[in-house]
Amino acid sequence: MSPTPHWSALDQVIERYLQRQRSLGRAYVHEERVIDALRRFLLKNGRVDLDQTVFETWCISQGHLAANTRRNCQRIVRNFCLYRQRTEPTCFVPDINRFPRRRPHAPPVIFGPAEVVRMLAIAERLASTATSPLRPAVMRLAVVLLYTAGLRRGELLRLTLADVDPHHGILRIRESKFHKSRIVPLSPDASRELRTYLRKRCRPPLSSAATSPLLCNVKGGMRGYTGTGLRDGIQALFRSANVHGADGRTPRVHDFRHSFAVGSLLRWYQQGADVQSNLPKLAMYMGHVSIVSTAYYLRWIPELAAAASLRLETHYGYLVPGEVA
Repeated sequence: MSPTPHWSALDQVIERYLQRQRSLGRAYVHEERVIDALRRFLLKNGRVDLDQTVFETWCISQGHLAANTRRNCQRIVRNFCLYRQRTEPTCFVPDINRFPRRRPHAPPVIFGPAEVVRMLAIAERLASTATSPLRPAVMRLAVVLLYTAGLRRGELLRLTLADVDPHHGILRIRESKFHKSRIVPLSPDASRELRTYLRKRCRPPLSSAATSPLLCNVKGGMRGYTGTGLRDGIQALFRSANVHGADGRTPRVHDFRHSFAVGSLLRWYQQGADVQSNLPKLAMYMGHVSIVSTAYYLRWIPELAAAASLRLETHYGYLVPGEVA
């Protein structure tokens, strides 16, 4: 949070809280945004501190958000208030029992190569704009890297020209989730797409400075796509390519990561690979601490069930006498 000329007592407490949390190894970027939004809400309404009435009014202002998102924001504020309570016993602390109830997340929409091919074709037909001269190329590369490398949206957005090695076909992911960095080798096709994109990306007047963003959206190439900008662009491709789940839902950007993990599992079954020994490799590639995190992305889809059943039948079918009805 940037200091203001007239810092209030609350501002100072917020700053101490953020410093403490970061000293524990936490990035606290999202949490800072939420707390800063609350601080600005107080300033806008002429209040110097938080109480039940102000908190409820702030919660009402977030009514457009999903229940889980609102609960998470309120939980962040409550944790800050609990920190304050250690030195200010009378300070307000929200009642967690009045928060929105947690709702189960919608399952991811898993899609495959056929849907991605349609998205790539539509991306190529997109029109460039004054603020995004490389829009068609950016959206095409985004789809390729999200689907073939299983990147998180934030990892893709933070890539700079210094982070890509088109000659060897690798990406350097720096300080991502859990403060983990990793090297991500690309497939031959993805490497070729990256080199094609860079030939356009590094032309003047776009910046070719090592620190400039890989996905740029303004002339000069010094400003990268925002999370909202990339999400909106990808969502438009999903709709135009008619990519949806069985229930008609449009996938989220994060569903690329789920589809990547499931696609990897499916290929291993089809190739006869040792799935169990490959899971730690997949965890490392996706930047997970362990395969427990990776397992969250492995959804059982009909194609996967069929491949696993065929493999089982091939190896052990002779143990079952007679014909299967």
